Amino acid sequence: MQTLLSFLGFTAFVAFYSWYRLRKESLSSRDGFFLGGRSLTGVVIAGSMLLTNISTEHLIGLNGSAYKNGFIIIAWEVTSALALIVAALYFIPTYLKRGLTTIPQYLEERFDSMTRTLVALFLMVSFVVTLLPIVLFTGAINLESIFNVSEVLEVSKSNGLWITVVVIGLIGSGYAIFGGLKAVAYSDTINGVGLFIGGLAVPILALLDIGDGNMFTGLSRVYEHSPEKFNVIGAPDSVLPFSTLFTGLVINQLYFWGMNQSIIQRALGAKNLKEAQKGLLYTGVLKTMVPLIIVLPGVIAYYYFGDSFSDNQDMIYPELVKKVLPLSFVGLFAAVVMGAVLSTFNSVLNSAATIFSVGIYQRLINLAATDRQLVRVGKLCSAILALVAIVAAPLVASAPEGLYQLLQQLNGIFFIPIASIMIAGLFIPHISAAGAKAALFVGLLFYIFTTFIFQLDTHFVHIWGIEFLLNMVVMFGVSHFYPNTRPARSFDKTTLDIQPWRYAKPFSLVLTIVIIALYIWLGQ
Repeated sequence: MQTLLSFLGFTAFVAFYSWYRLRKESLSSRDGFFLGGRSLTGVVIAGSMLLTNISTEHLIGLNGSAYKNGFIIIAWEVTSALALIVAALYFIPTYLKRGLTTIPQYLEERFDSMTRTLVALFLMVSFVVTLLPIVLFTGAINLESIFNVSEVLEVSKSNGLWITVVVIGLIGSGYAIFGGLKAVAYSDTINGVGLFIGGLAVPILALLDIGDGNMFTGLSRVYEHSPEKFNVIGAPDSVLPFSTLFTGLVINQLYFWGMNQSIIQRALGAKNLKEAQKGLLYTGVLKTMVPLIIVLPGVIAYYYFGDSFSDNQDMIYPELVKKVLPLSFVGLFAAVVMGAVLSTFNSVLNSAATIFSVGIYQRLINLAATDRQLVRVGKLCSAILALVAIVAAPLVASAPEGLYQLLQQLNGIFFIPIASIMIAGLFIPHISAAGAKAALFVGLLFYIFTTFIFQLDTHFVHIWGIEFLLNMVVMFGVSHFYPNTRPARSFDKTTLDIQPWRYAKPFSLVLTIVIIALYIWLGQ
């Protein structure tokens, strides 16, 4: 009962805080609902970006992978900081100068309306097929494990997970539908603090327990128990070979942190370029610290449980939480984890609503749509996508290499083709609209065939790199025979202050040095 009360109390507090901060806000305008009124500051952007990214697919999926594979999987996290540097210095100034609301909007300006529509549809499908179901299901795993929902309701475990998925989906969609981006950002800020405190408490308390009150003794004992788990250099046949850092992982990170609507939308809602750059670079700092929360606990769990969860690695993190946290804090941390689920879920819903309303409905269905109509259509879109994701969530239950690995494999279907045409559009002027559309479909089909049908004996991240090069060849070839026919145009139309942050480049240099030093230290 104490666990349940602390869970309900913190969840209610976050909801009340978000309502209180929004009670006088105007959410009926397009910018007000979709971009938080373009008033977000660096700290709020960083907190919201991190919470949008870090959810139960990380807490459960990455800790489960670390339990099985060790520290080699930190590459998913720390290399994100490099991509955030590129996004802060090169991508976000371009976006804000153009006054963009969505990433597909840029593609129409650079290529044509059909390219924008295709990418918008790709993104909508990717949200429903990949991210949302996995976020819901991992959230349900965590709450089922902590609260034994199936036992309390006297139903089977699968039914307990299904009920939990529905409840999480309904609550999450409520935030996105009724509060817009600013509600998401405010709730993320509170949950972000809770996630860091609670997330750090798990390994700290575990190490204190293992080290008889001395955290460093505990860490030493964990290391002595399985030193191979602390190696960050993945072998060629491992779950994440070190060589992937220089092939497809680079492209994936650039896309996710610089072009992914659900992430970059927070920076698009900044009050000016300076705050947007601060938000992106602060997020980069946080990402270098995140392995303490979503990797180290998995390795600690191996010390406690050995190979007993080797057949079900995604259950290891909830078990560790129950083992090391005091009973009164288990419910509180479960509420924070719930907040992380809601953050990612409602952020993606808000981004999907933005893409559909502004990118499809206003352009193709109702050219004269008012802001109020766009917001109403966005809410309806969020509701439909939430329902589809709830239905699809149980379908991801079985993943041999873990749910996080499955998420990344599925992400490649859409991320790499879109990243290819975005990078080409930003940096290669003569790539044409015909070349971009050809690359979208060639890349999509190539990845599906090589990863899910023929299953080549090549790591899927390397396939991302091969696909990116293939897409470039296709774009150059098609653009040669079908060049752009319209003259180049300038689309700069922002009313924001686009003066860059004076410390952006020095900050970026220091952050890069920290990442390199981290790999040198842990790779010895």
